[in-house]
Amino acid sequence: MACYILFLSVFLGILAPISSAARAFFVFGDSLVDSGNNNYLATTARADAPPYGLDSAEHRASGRFSNGKNTPDILSEQLGAAEPPLPYLSPHLDGQKLLIGANFASAGIGILNDTGIQFANIIRIEKQLYYFEQYQQRLSKLIGAQEAKRLVNNGIVLITLGGNDFVNNYYLIPYSARSREFSLPDYIPFVISEYKKVLAKLYGLGARRVLVTGVGPLGCVPAELALRSRTGACDPELMRVPDLWNPQLTKMLGDLNRQFGSDVFIAVNADRMHMDIVMNPGSYGFVTSKIACCGQGPYNGIGLCTIFSNVCSNRDAYVFWDAYHPTERANRIIVSQFMTGSSEYMYPMNLSTILKLDAQNHY
Repeated sequence: MACYILFLSVFLGILAPISSAARAFFVFGDSLVDSGNNNYLATTARADAPPYGLDSAEHRASGRFSNGKNTPDILSEQLGAAEPPLPYLSPHLDGQKLLIGANFASAGIGILNDTGIQFANIIRIEKQLYYFEQYQQRLSKLIGAQEAKRLVNNGIVLITLGGNDFVNNYYLIPYSARSREFSLPDYIPFVISEYKKVLAKLYGLGARRVLVTGVGPLGCVPAELALRSRTGACDPELMRVPDLWNPQLTKMLGDLNRQFGSDVFIAVNADRMHMDIVMNPGSYGFVTSKIACCGQGPYNGIGLCTIFSNVCSNRDAYVFWDAYHPTERANRIIVSQFMTGSSEYMYPMNLSTILKLDAQNHY
């Protein structure tokens, strides 16, 4: 039986890999988990120029919206992988690299097709699922259909969606089309119902262990503080979103699990994970959770992170790297909750428990 060892230091944000037998890893979603697909697209939603990637091993921008590693990179370490899955559009994703998995995520997308239309050429979630089908066809040619099915069924899936359906749709402009069509309490069940279709299709494509990230504290990110807050307090209107969204998401995932007869979908309480740090940054060794490391204007929350932006000298002191995305150090603390968090963070179980159960059951 595989032996799993976890060493966790929340204050240093350090995690040691827990598995010697890595499982394939598949990633879907938006800029929080995009590892470079948008580099290959004609879109403004890109992170392929300095100072992105400032603290990566290569000290260059790879397309990750981070100063270094993002959540999928750190989760890959925990799964025991020698490297994270490549972006699906990467020309290097071929041969043995396919066995590691693939990252289909694309910055700017949402659950709804009209989310992120200002970014033009991005990989919407339906296209990401199409690419997942295409990936499996390529994998079958490499290792045979039966082994390909086993690899996908045994894989770990991360899907991070929802935030853009608010900041880049409902709240993008005053009196947006969606805000005129729906009140917020009506909009959320509508988007949840669309998300349920996406997740059911993901199951139909072979996903059997899926980490579904909830919406984080949208009203606390530097971009929204710059636009909506004079005091540095989180915007109460945007904070309604996670309060309404996350319980309904958890219920929907429970409904799907009952429908499919097993704990396929795991609710990741990103709001709680982030708020722990945002409300008590000093407890985690951060200097600020309000000001972005890279940016300009109030809270460094205006515009894009570019070579002309203010850039902090010590990224480890900041919760946010840019106007929306955490630093690598913050990501490591968040991933620690993926691994060992209680049911308040990971419902019905955390990733360490999943890996142990699956090893016992020869998943």
